[in-house]
Amino acid sequence: MNEQYNVCLSKIIKDQQLEILCCEKKTEEIFLYGPDINRPGLELAGYADNFANDRVQLLGNVEMQYLYSLDSADRNERLERLFKIGFPCIIIARKMEPCENMIELAEKYEIPVLRTAETTTAFHSELNRYLCVHLAPRITQHACFVEVYGEGVLITGNSGVGKSETALELVKRGHRLVADDIVEIRRVSNKSLVGSAPEIIRHLLEIRGIGFLDVKRLYGVGAVKLTENIQLVVDLERWEAGKEYDRVGLDDLYTEILGIKVPFLKIPVMPGRNLAIIIEVAAMNNRQKMMGYNAAKELNKRVFESQQGLPKEGSLNLEVFS
Repeated sequence: MNEQYNVCLSKIIKDQQLEILCCEKKTEEIFLYGPDINRPGLELAGYADNFANDRVQLLGNVEMQYLYSLDSADRNERLERLFKIGFPCIIIARKMEPCENMIELAEKYEIPVLRTAETTTAFHSELNRYLCVHLAPRITQHACFVEVYGEGVLITGNSGVGKSETALELVKRGHRLVADDIVEIRRVSNKSLVGSAPEIIRHLLEIRGIGFLDVKRLYGVGAVKLTENIQLVVDLERWEAGKEYDRVGLDDLYTEILGIKVPFLKIPVMPGRNLAIIIEVAAMNNRQKMMGYNAAKELNKRVFESQQGLPKEGSLNLEVFS
Protein backbone atom coordinates (compact mmCIF):
# COMPACT_ATOMS: atom_id res chain seq x y z
CA MET A 1 0.00 0.00 0.00
CA ASN A 2 2.87 2.41 0.72
CA GLU A 3 4.71 1.74 -2.54
CA GLN A 4 4.75 4.78 -4.82
CA TYR A 5 4.02 4.25 -8.49
CA ASN A 6 4.79 6.49 -11.44
CA VAL A 7 3.96 6.89 -15.11
CA CYS A 8 6.25 8.31 -17.79
CA LEU A 9 5.14 11.47 -19.56
CA SER A 10 5.88 9.88 -22.96
CA LYS A 11 3.32 7.13 -22.18
CA ILE A 12 0.71 9.73 -21.24
CA ILE A 13 1.36 11.56 -24.51
CA LYS A 14 0.92 8.35 -26.50
CA ASP A 15 -2.20 7.15 -24.66
CA GLN A 16 -3.90 10.55 -24.60
CA GLN A 17 -2.84 11.37 -28.19
CA LEU A 18 -1.22 14.68 -27.27
CA GLU A 19 0.66 16.90 -29.70
CA ILE A 20 4.22 17.80 -28.66
CA LEU A 21 5.08 21.45 -29.33
CA CYS A 22 8.57 21.46 -27.78
CA CYS A 23 11.09 19.51 -25.65
CA GLU A 24 10.15 16.08 -27.04
CA LYS A 25 13.33 14.41 -25.72
CA LYS A 26 12.54 15.48 -22.15
CA THR A 27 9.24 13.57 -22.20
CA GLU A 28 11.17 10.29 -21.79
CA GLU A 29 12.82 11.57 -18.59
CA ILE A 30 9.79 13.00 -16.80
CA PHE A 31 7.64 10.86 -14.49
CA LEU A 32 4.41 11.72 -12.68
CA TYR A 33 3.72 10.43 -9.17
CA GLY A 34 0.28 11.90 -8.43
CA PRO A 35 -3.07 12.15 -10.24
CA ASP A 36 -3.77 15.82 -9.48
CA ILE A 37 -3.87 18.44 -12.25
CA ASN A 38 -3.42 22.18 -11.76
CA ARG A 39 -4.91 25.08 -13.72
CA PRO A 40 -2.41 27.89 -12.99
CA GLY A 41 -4.77 30.88 -13.14
CA LEU A 42 -3.72 32.32 -9.77
CA GLU A 43 -0.04 31.73 -10.51
CA LEU A 44 -0.29 33.63 -13.80
CA ALA A 45 -2.05 36.44 -11.93
CA GLY A 46 0.91 36.70 -9.57
CA TYR A 47 0.01 34.52 -6.58
CA ALA A 48 2.43 31.59 -6.51
CA ASP A 49 2.41 30.64 -2.81
CA ASN A 50 1.77 26.90 -2.29
CA PHE A 51 2.11 26.32 -6.03
CA ALA A 52 1.84 22.57 -6.76
CA ASN A 53 4.87 22.29 -9.05
CA ASP A 54 4.78 18.48 -9.14
CA ARG A 55 1.54 18.47 -11.15
CA VAL A 56 0.62 18.74 -14.80
CA GLN A 57 -0.33 22.35 -15.61
CA LEU A 58 -3.42 22.66 -17.80
CA LEU A 59 -4.24 25.86 -19.68
CA GLY A 60 -7.85 26.24 -20.79
CA ASN A 61 -9.72 28.97 -22.59
CA VAL A 62 -9.85 31.26 -19.52
CA GLU A 63 -6.10 31.09 -18.83
CA MET A 64 -5.18 31.51 -22.49
CA GLN A 65 -7.54 34.47 -23.00
CA TYR A 66 -6.04 36.09 -19.93
CA LEU A 67 -2.54 35.68 -21.35
CA TYR A 68 -3.64 37.00 -24.74
CA SER A 69 -5.04 40.13 -23.02
CA LEU A 70 -1.67 41.08 -21.52
CA ASP A 71 0.89 43.21 -23.31
CA SER A 72 3.98 41.36 -24.52
CA ALA A 73 6.33 42.47 -21.73
CA ASP A 74 3.86 41.69 -18.93
CA ARG A 75 2.94 38.33 -20.44
CA ASN A 76 6.59 37.38 -20.84
CA GLU A 77 7.31 38.30 -17.21
CA ARG A 78 4.42 36.25 -15.85
CA LEU A 79 5.21 33.21 -17.98
CA GLU A 80 8.89 33.31 -17.06
CA ARG A 81 8.00 33.50 -13.37
CA LEU A 82 5.84 30.41 -13.81
CA PHE A 83 8.34 28.41 -15.88
CA LYS A 84 11.18 29.33 -13.54
CA ILE A 85 9.45 27.54 -10.63
CA GLY A 86 9.42 24.35 -12.70
CA PHE A 87 6.80 21.64 -13.24
CA PRO A 88 6.50 18.41 -15.29
CA CYS A 89 4.76 19.85 -18.35
CA ILE A 90 2.11 22.26 -19.57
CA ILE A 91 -0.87 21.22 -21.71
CA ILE A 92 -2.93 23.62 -23.81
CA ALA A 93 -6.55 22.57 -24.37
CA ARG A 94 -8.89 23.23 -27.32
CA LYS A 95 -5.92 23.15 -29.72
CA MET A 96 -5.28 26.83 -29.01
CA GLU A 97 -2.09 28.46 -30.19
CA PRO A 98 0.64 29.05 -27.57
CA CYS A 99 1.34 32.63 -26.61
CA GLU A 100 4.24 34.61 -27.95
CA ASN A 101 7.51 33.59 -26.22
CA MET A 102 5.88 30.60 -24.48
CA ILE A 103 7.79 28.06 -26.57
CA GLU A 104 11.06 29.96 -26.12
CA LEU A 105 10.63 30.01 -22.33
CA ALA A 106 9.66 26.34 -22.28
CA GLU A 107 12.81 25.40 -24.21
CA LYS A 108 14.90 27.64 -21.95
CA TYR A 109 13.68 25.82 -18.81
CA GLU A 110 13.31 22.43 -20.60
CA ILE A 111 9.60 22.02 -19.84
CA PRO A 112 7.55 20.21 -22.51
CA VAL A 113 4.58 22.07 -23.97
CA LEU A 114 1.79 19.78 -25.19
CA ARG A 115 -1.57 20.32 -26.83
CA THR A 116 -4.92 18.55 -27.07
CA ALA A 117 -8.00 19.19 -29.19
CA GLU A 118 -10.28 18.22 -26.27
CA THR A 119 -12.22 20.78 -24.26
CA THR A 120 -10.62 21.71 -20.96
CA THR A 121 -13.15 20.09 -18.63
CA ALA A 122 -13.41 16.87 -20.65
CA PHE A 123 -9.65 16.50 -20.89
CA HIS A 124 -9.15 17.31 -17.20
CA SER A 125 -11.61 14.56 -16.22
CA GLU A 126 -10.13 11.98 -18.59
CA LEU A 127 -6.51 12.69 -17.61
CA ASN A 128 -7.36 12.58 -13.90
CA ARG A 129 -9.14 9.22 -14.36
CA TYR A 130 -6.19 7.90 -16.38
CA LEU A 131 -3.65 8.95 -13.73
CA CYS A 132 -5.79 7.55 -10.90
CA VAL A 133 -5.74 4.13 -12.58
CA HIS A 134 -2.03 4.12 -13.45
CA LEU A 135 -0.85 5.49 -10.09
CA ALA A 136 -3.28 3.61 -7.85
CA PRO A 137 -2.15 1.34 -4.98
CA ARG A 138 -2.31 -2.24 -6.21
CA ILE A 139 -1.91 -5.90 -5.38
CA THR A 140 -1.98 -9.14 -7.37
CA GLN A 141 -4.26 -11.99 -6.36
CA HIS A 142 -4.56 -15.62 -7.41
CA ALA A 143 -8.10 -15.67 -8.82
CA CYS A 144 -10.29 -15.49 -11.93
CA PHE A 145 -12.12 -12.31 -12.83
CA VAL A 146 -15.19 -12.18 -15.05
CA GLU A 147 -17.88 -9.69 -15.95
CA VAL A 148 -21.32 -11.23 -15.37
CA TYR A 149 -24.37 -9.16 -16.34
CA GLY A 150 -22.27 -6.02 -15.95
CA GLU A 151 -21.03 -7.03 -12.48
CA GLY A 152 -17.33 -7.61 -11.89
CA VAL A 153 -17.09 -10.97 -10.10
CA LEU A 154 -13.76 -12.05 -8.58
CA ILE A 155 -13.66 -15.85 -8.23
CA THR A 156 -11.20 -17.04 -5.58
CA GLY A 157 -10.36 -20.45 -4.12
CA ASN A 158 -7.58 -23.01 -3.79
CA SER A 159 -5.82 -24.37 -6.87
CA GLY A 160 -7.80 -27.09 -8.61
CA VAL A 161 -11.17 -26.12 -7.14
CA GLY A 162 -12.56 -25.19 -10.57
CA LYS A 163 -12.14 -21.42 -10.95
CA SER A 164 -10.96 -21.49 -14.57
CA GLU A 165 -13.52 -24.11 -15.64
CA THR A 166 -16.26 -21.96 -14.10
CA ALA A 167 -14.93 -18.89 -15.92
CA LEU A 168 -14.91 -20.84 -19.21
CA GLU A 169 -18.54 -21.90 -18.73
CA LEU A 170 -19.47 -18.28 -18.00
CA VAL A 171 -17.75 -17.18 -21.23
CA LYS A 172 -19.72 -19.83 -23.14
CA ARG A 173 -22.90 -18.42 -21.60
CA GLY A 174 -22.15 -14.96 -23.02
CA HIS A 175 -20.22 -13.29 -20.22
CA ARG A 176 -16.73 -11.79 -20.47
CA LEU A 177 -13.32 -12.84 -19.17
CA VAL A 178 -11.13 -10.15 -17.64
CA ALA A 179 -8.33 -12.23 -16.10
CA ASP A 180 -7.44 -15.82 -15.23
CA ASP A 181 -5.01 -17.08 -12.58
CA ILE A 182 -3.47 -13.68 -11.75
CA VAL A 183 -5.56 -10.55 -11.26
CA GLU A 184 -4.02 -7.10 -10.83
CA ILE A 185 -6.25 -5.13 -8.45
CA ARG A 186 -5.97 -1.34 -8.19
CA ARG A 187 -7.66 1.00 -5.74
CA VAL A 188 -8.60 3.88 -8.05
CA SER A 189 -10.68 5.78 -5.46
CA ASN A 190 -11.89 5.46 -1.90
CA LYS A 191 -14.80 3.33 -3.13
CA SER A 192 -13.62 1.63 -6.32
CA LEU A 193 -11.41 -1.35 -7.10
CA VAL A 194 -10.48 -2.15 -10.69
CA GLY A 195 -9.22 -5.55 -11.80
CA SER A 196 -7.23 -6.42 -14.92
CA ALA A 197 -4.94 -9.11 -16.30
CA PRO A 198 -1.14 -8.79 -16.58
CA GLU A 199 -0.38 -8.06 -20.22
CA ILE A 200 1.62 -11.26 -20.70
CA ILE A 201 -1.41 -13.52 -19.93
CA ARG A 202 -4.19 -11.21 -21.15
CA HIS A 203 -7.17 -13.09 -22.70
CA LEU A 204 -5.59 -16.47 -21.81
CA LEU A 205 -7.39 -19.16 -19.79
CA GLU A 206 -5.68 -22.25 -18.35
CA ILE A 207 -7.67 -25.49 -18.32
CA ARG A 208 -6.00 -28.52 -16.74
CA GLY A 209 -5.61 -31.33 -19.28
CA ILE A 210 -5.82 -28.93 -22.25
CA GLY A 211 -3.45 -26.08 -21.45
CA PHE A 212 -3.80 -22.40 -22.33
CA LEU A 213 -6.72 -21.18 -24.41
CA ASP A 214 -6.88 -17.79 -26.15
CA VAL A 215 -10.44 -16.75 -25.30
CA LYS A 216 -10.34 -13.74 -27.60
CA ARG A 217 -9.49 -15.90 -30.64
CA LEU A 218 -11.81 -18.78 -29.73
CA TYR A 219 -14.91 -16.76 -28.79
CA GLY A 220 -14.26 -13.31 -30.29
CA VAL A 221 -13.57 -9.85 -28.89
CA GLY A 222 -17.01 -9.77 -27.25
CA ALA A 223 -15.89 -12.51 -24.84
CA VAL A 224 -13.11 -10.50 -23.20
CA LYS A 225 -12.68 -7.19 -21.40
CA LEU A 226 -9.55 -5.30 -20.37
CA THR A 227 -10.72 -3.95 -16.98
CA GLU A 228 -13.78 -4.03 -14.74
CA ASN A 229 -14.77 -2.78 -11.29
CA ILE A 230 -14.78 -5.49 -8.61
CA GLN A 231 -18.29 -5.61 -7.16
CA LEU A 232 -18.51 -9.16 -5.76
CA VAL A 233 -16.05 -11.77 -4.48
CA VAL A 234 -17.09 -15.43 -4.74
CA ASP A 235 -14.87 -17.90 -2.90
CA LEU A 236 -15.13 -21.53 -4.06
CA GLU A 237 -14.31 -24.24 -1.56
CA ARG A 238 -14.68 -28.03 -1.64
CA TRP A 239 -17.82 -29.26 0.11
CA GLU A 240 -17.08 -30.54 3.61
CA ALA A 241 -19.51 -33.05 5.08
CA GLY A 242 -20.93 -31.83 8.38
CA LYS A 243 -19.98 -28.19 7.79
CA GLU A 244 -22.82 -25.70 7.98
CA TYR A 245 -23.28 -23.36 5.01
CA ASP A 246 -25.47 -20.29 4.87
CA ARG A 247 -28.90 -21.23 3.48
CA VAL A 248 -30.77 -17.98 4.07
CA GLY A 249 -28.41 -15.13 3.24
CA LEU A 250 -29.82 -12.76 5.84
CA ASP A 251 -26.42 -11.50 6.95
CA ASP A 252 -24.37 -9.62 4.36
CA LEU A 253 -20.74 -10.74 4.35
CA TYR A 254 -17.80 -8.65 3.17
CA THR A 255 -14.11 -9.09 2.49
CA GLU A 256 -11.57 -6.27 2.50
CA ILE A 257 -9.26 -5.57 -0.44
CA LEU A 258 -6.85 -2.62 -0.24
CA GLY A 259 -8.96 -1.16 2.55
CA ILE A 260 -12.28 -1.35 0.64
CA LYS A 261 -15.11 -3.66 1.71
CA VAL A 262 -16.50 -5.85 -1.09
CA PRO A 263 -19.58 -8.14 -0.86
CA PHE A 264 -18.42 -11.72 -0.29
CA LEU A 265 -19.95 -15.17 -0.80
CA LYS A 266 -18.55 -18.61 0.00
CA ILE A 267 -19.87 -21.26 -2.41
CA PRO A 268 -19.32 -24.98 -1.65
CA VAL A 269 -18.24 -27.07 -4.65
CA MET A 270 -19.44 -30.63 -5.17
CA PRO A 271 -20.36 -32.87 -8.13
CA GLY A 272 -23.67 -31.89 -9.72
CA ARG A 273 -23.58 -28.20 -8.79
CA ASN A 274 -23.62 -25.87 -11.80
CA LEU A 275 -21.25 -23.16 -10.57
CA ALA A 276 -21.72 -20.94 -13.63
CA ILE A 277 -25.47 -20.65 -13.03
CA ILE A 278 -24.91 -20.11 -9.30
CA ILE A 279 -22.49 -17.24 -10.01
CA GLU A 280 -24.90 -15.74 -12.55
CA VAL A 281 -27.64 -15.72 -9.91
CA ALA A 282 -25.21 -14.38 -7.29
CA ALA A 283 -24.29 -11.46 -9.59
CA MET A 284 -27.95 -10.63 -10.27
CA ASN A 285 -28.83 -10.95 -6.58
CA ASN A 286 -25.92 -8.66 -5.64
CA ARG A 287 -27.17 -6.04 -8.08
CA GLN A 288 -30.67 -6.37 -6.58
CA LYS A 289 -29.23 -5.73 -3.11
CA MET A 290 -27.39 -2.66 -4.39
CA MET A 291 -30.74 -1.42 -5.72
CA GLY A 292 -32.32 -1.84 -2.28
CA TYR A 293 -34.05 -5.24 -2.44
CA ASN A 294 -32.90 -8.19 -0.32
CA ALA A 295 -34.88 -11.43 -0.78
CA ALA A 296 -33.72 -12.86 2.57
CA LYS A 297 -34.87 -9.74 4.44
CA GLU A 298 -38.17 -9.83 2.57
CA LEU A 299 -38.65 -13.45 3.72
CA ASN A 300 -37.80 -12.45 7.28
CA LYS A 301 -40.37 -9.65 7.10
CA ARG A 302 -43.07 -12.03 5.85
CA VAL A 303 -42.35 -14.55 8.62
CA PHE A 304 -42.44 -11.80 11.24
CA GLU A 305 -45.75 -10.47 9.92
CA SER A 306 -47.20 -14.00 9.91
CA GLN A 307 -46.14 -14.56 13.53
CA GLN A 308 -47.66 -11.25 14.59
CA GLY A 309 -51.05 -12.27 13.19
CA LEU A 310 -51.03 -9.52 10.60
CA PRO A 311 -53.01 -9.84 7.33
CA LYS A 312 -51.95 -13.04 5.60
CA GLU A 313 -52.25 -11.92 2.00
CA GLY A 314 -48.90 -12.46 0.29
CA SER A 315 -47.30 -13.83 3.50
CA LEU A 316 -45.38 -17.11 3.83
CA ASN A 317 -47.07 -20.31 5.06
CA LEU A 318 -44.83 -21.37 7.95
CA GLU A 319 -46.10 -24.97 7.74
CA VAL A 320 -43.72 -25.38 4.80
CA PHE A 321 -40.82 -25.26 7.26
CA SER A 322 -42.34 -27.54 9.92
